[in-house]
Amino acid sequence: MYPALAVYQALMAPSPETEVSGLLKSKLPSILWVGGIGGMEANLVNRKGLAYQEIPAAGVHGVGVRILPRNLWQIGRGLLASRRILQEYQPDVLFFTGGYVAVPMALAGRITRYRRRRPRVLLYVPDIEPGLALKTLARFADHIAISGEETRRFLSRQAGVTLTGYPTRAELSNWAKSTDNWKEGRRLFGLKEALPLLLVFGGSKGARSINRALLTILPDLLAEMQVLHISGTLDWEEIESSKEKLVANIPPEQASRYRVFPYLHDEMGAALAAADLVVCRAGASTLGELPLFGLPAILVPYPYAWRYQQVNAEHLAQNGAATILQDGDLSKKLRSTVQELLRNPEKLEQMRIKMRSLAHPQAAQSIANLIYSLVQPDGGAG
Repeated sequence: MYPALAVYQALMAPSPETEVSGLLKSKLPSILWVGGIGGMEANLVNRKGLAYQEIPAAGVHGVGVRILPRNLWQIGRGLLASRRILQEYQPDVLFFTGGYVAVPMALAGRITRYRRRRPRVLLYVPDIEPGLALKTLARFADHIAISGEETRRFLSRQAGVTLTGYPTRAELSNWAKSTDNWKEGRRLFGLKEALPLLLVFGGSKGARSINRALLTILPDLLAEMQVLHISGTLDWEEIESSKEKLVANIPPEQASRYRVFPYLHDEMGAALAAADLVVCRAGASTLGELPLFGLPAILVPYPYAWRYQQVNAEHLAQNGAATILQDGDLSKKLRSTVQELLRNPEKLEQMRIKMRSLAHPQAAQSIANLIYSLVQPDGGAG
């Protein structure tokens, strides 16, 4: 969802007329966002003022034999709904960022013709290793954008593949533009400049194993650092209760070093800018957001996400920008790993430099330019 929103921002950004692959970009594009029925992105997309439609969709990878026929039926319904949308909207380009909801629209795009042509397809692969849906979609793509060079080894084709990096939202990019923004970020959260800051998060819903491991070691950590904790919404009641007990059992000065929120959206850029070290999962966003801020990381791959997060984490670790801690080792190793890194400024600086070297701050604009390049101004057959 967020990569697509970042590209949308790049497409809609005011700019002087420029020529992109023979097409004069002189007006803003018309955009329709298509999501799955009941998808979590609906509210956010509507708040952005984007036109939005839903289609039936379902996955087939890893589902049981009893559920598979129902899911295949849903894909069939999604294909029919996608064809109706294409015939009505007649887009020039279909842009996919993955997920099974894209499969019926991609299939519809291959068999639907209007104005003597079909819509062109741009696929963006956010993770280093594409999932099954993305590997399927790659067969229908006219061009593929990737987050890291290592992705090429997972693709059956090499032509028409461009390294763009992971597109980040303008709300984040604005916080990463100045090296002084870490001071403003700390001021926003009421944190001190003199003490190191550990940022811990696990996504919008949270990561229970990370949350619970952190809570058990907070007194030790707060004796020498500040902690900004984004717990996610699922465990918020448990976190609030634990915070009350913590405040009652440690010195007030140390208790004031702990800031906890269920979720951050607009302020996430400030949190990333202010931190010295982050503990988080290894979802695709870490490939773009952490390099953008040059933020060293302790990555804890989600153990039930096939290999995708492990491969993402290995990409950053092998480049010297992060260290990997397995989920099952959190209770034994999280405290010592955090303390060892924050007590070693030279090591952190090396990781920071390595992390920043992986940044692609123009990724969203690069993908937007690829979209424009796929538009056929002559209306020729596809």
